[in-house]
Amino acid sequence: MAEDYVELIADLIDVTGEARAVDPAERLGVTNAAVNNALNRLAREGLVTRQRYRSIFLTEAGRKLAGEARERHRLVRDFLISIGVDAEIAEIDAEGIEHHTSEITLNALRRFLNDR
Repeated sequence: MAEDYVELIADLIDVTGEARAVDPAERLGVTNAAVNNALNRLAREGLVTRQRYRSIFLTEAGRKLAGEARERHRLVRDFLISIGVDAEIAEIDAEGIEHHTSEITLNALRRFLNDR
């Protein structure tokens, strides 16, 4: 959950310049209360900072986690595409697979993609 949220927050900041609490709720199709609970947890874990009625900001640790999540997603997506999965399907499937892939498997995917 933390990875999905920090990745989404990083994407929102990259695209729109900010991330507001209502944005993840709209993107994920969850309630504002659910997002608020998640953001409180992320703040306790030192991944985000926020102030009431202000944007959400990633801490250095949050940016690092978001970058790692993006890289895992990219590797899995690109591998799926390389074996013939449609790009749109690969994007959707990578979202679930990326969270359950070991570092050993990710390294194998890197090698496979680099050797092509």
